[in-house]
Amino acid sequence: MQKTGKVYLIGAGPGDPDLLTVKALRYLQSAQVVIYDRLVSDEIMALIPPEAVLVPVGKAPKHHMVPQEGINELLVEHAQKAEIIVRLKGGDPFIFGRGSEEAQRLVEAGIPFEVIPGITAAQGCATSLHVPLTHRGLATGVRYVTGHCRNDVPLDLNWQSLADEDTTLVVYMGLAAIEQISRELIAHGMNPEIPVLAISKGTTKDERHVLADLRTAYQVAKQEELKAPTLFIIGEVASFTGQLQVDEHLSAVSGDAVVQVKEAAHG
Repeated sequence: MQKTGKVYLIGAGPGDPDLLTVKALRYLQSAQVVIYDRLVSDEIMALIPPEAVLVPVGKAPKHHMVPQEGINELLVEHAQKAEIIVRLKGGDPFIFGRGSEEAQRLVEAGIPFEVIPGITAAQGCATSLHVPLTHRGLATGVRYVTGHCRNDVPLDLNWQSLADEDTTLVVYMGLAAIEQISRELIAHGMNPEIPVLAISKGTTKDERHVLADLRTAYQVAKQEELKAPTLFIIGEVASFTGQLQVDEHLSAVSGDAVVQVKEAAHG
């Protein structure tokens, strides 16, 4: 029986290398082969050992360098040659990452694998701006949907279910479809004035964000020339944008004053 290596399906998170899990970093730095996506940040790529074989399989809108079936076969091929193979994905492998399709192929080929989760974009992007995805009295739940369908077919979502103002709706890869998404949600009863936060390249040095409402989200995103990947947070929690901030200068002055008072009291 031919000996095979082990494949690690690793989530790289939304871009900030500090958001990698300890386990992800450990296996990334032990990798002999790394098959990686386009959206993995340069800072995370720099953590890979220089002797590792790098295989880019990045996907851009309407352009897939390597189709998914080809990626599946690359995993099998490299597992027959190396011991530690990393499949590195932005975000989390099992949240719009097609990691389960790759896992199915590995099972068929009898190749051992492990899934190492990553911080998904919804969590990373929201918390980088101190925006909660749930909040008592505003959002009792959160739903993740993709704004990009397989083979670029039109979106066909359960709009009536998604137009729930008590639930935060997070749209991944929604830049191209946000006009349709906004229109459908409003048509199915969602308040046109509900806030929408658009975050481009969240948690990275190139992060940009804009706050709009559902009626104007498309126009604002276009006007600001936001670039992919852009995540949309739709719901009342988006109103927290810019609110949960502390003036670090004032905080530092206040802290110094407290220290001085304590020193005087003990002087």
